[in-house]
Amino acid sequence: MDHVDWGIISSYGGLLSLASVCVFAGAFGSLPSARKSTSKPRNGNILEPDDGEEESISEQLSSADAWIFPIIGSVALFATYLLVQYFGKEWLNRLLGWYLSFVGAGCVWRCLVRLARLGAGKDCWQRFDQTRVFVLKGPLELFSISLRTPSLILLPVSLIPSALYVSSETNRKSIILTNILALALAHNALSILRLDSFQTGCVLLSGLFLYDVYWVFGTNVMVEVATSLDVPIKILWPKSLSFTTEKGVTMLGLGDIVIPGMFVALALRYDYSRSKKTDSFSKPYFFVTLMSYILGLVTTMTVMHTLGRAQPALLYLSPTCIFAFLATAFFRGELRDAWVWSDNPEQMQQDCPPVANADRPQDAAPSIIQTKNLDGPIQTENVDAARQVECGRDGKDSLKTARESGGSRLKKSNKGRKDA
Repeated sequence: MDHVDWGIISSYGGLLSLASVCVFAGAFGSLPSARKSTSKPRNGNILEPDDGEEESISEQLSSADAWIFPIIGSVALFATYLLVQYFGKEWLNRLLGWYLSFVGAGCVWRCLVRLARLGAGKDCWQRFDQTRVFVLKGPLELFSISLRTPSLILLPVSLIPSALYVSSETNRKSIILTNILALALAHNALSILRLDSFQTGCVLLSGLFLYDVYWVFGTNVMVEVATSLDVPIKILWPKSLSFTTEKGVTMLGLGDIVIPGMFVALALRYDYSRSKKTDSFSKPYFFVTLMSYILGLVTTMTVMHTLGRAQPALLYLSPTCIFAFLATAFFRGELRDAWVWSDNPEQMQQDCPPVANADRPQDAAPSIIQTKNLDGPIQTENVDAARQVECGRDGKDSLKTARESGGSRLKKSNKGRKDA
């Protein structure tokens, strides 16, 4: 076994671990949070803070987006290649480094806040003081953000990796700092970018399969761009057990994490949509697609090590992920249902019961009209039927009719008691 280079093997293991953990965490980050109450504050103050839960803005990718994605990616890749060839890579590295460091700071902060919330627990987290920042334009609220005390404390901490990264003047940035920013960017991309169906996922993976094959095997464009740009758009691991870079590094692009990772996250949301539970639910599609992603990465690294040249990871990741999904759905007898299923975050949020809203009839508990009879005990009359009448007719007339109907039934009840 003396011929085995354990430094390279360790770099493969390191990249595999980082990518798998990132996909796993990003998939759970894409799950919809419990639906919030949209009730007005009890004291009528519009500035009263909410429950402090984080609201993330998601962007869904449709089939139309999936078809055009490889074209946009090809244009962007070739344009970057031309910039590197004709204008040099130094200024491009500096420009992209500053931009991605700025965006990465926000991504690192969100990751730290999520870890803090997970570690503290929901009940403990909500006991922290809350600060709300908002922008109003007349009666309209244009922007608002609610921050707990730990979130405020973690904000300056999240700036440290970006500050150290941009201040570094070395020819190659720190691997640790690059990986921190890159993994934070990938995690947030998986939490925000969402495929709307398995059909879209299969189209996207198939299109980028061809994209990856052409730009890696057909030309040297992708390899040239990947090795020229020293910015956090890839994760790195040294080919050394001592974590030094004398022997070089092994790299994996963020696209090989985010693209198949979105498919794995979609599988988890499909498992979630089929279950009525919110804390624990069966995850057959998620675990199968996650294991297929790991298997695809292992295959990529094995072929790359055997042939001694760069490999397009999606050449192996796309078929394994698609086949894993189709095989699982087929053997479970759910292929048609899974294929036509559409990811609807609002529908999935209905698994979490909303908070009752006394100001909105459709959210409130059934109301009871209480009247006191002089000759007997308190009588009650449910007015849910009156609400239905009110929705179909003019408000005042229908409510009056409902009250008269209730009063008529109440008088008959009292008369019956007197006769008895």
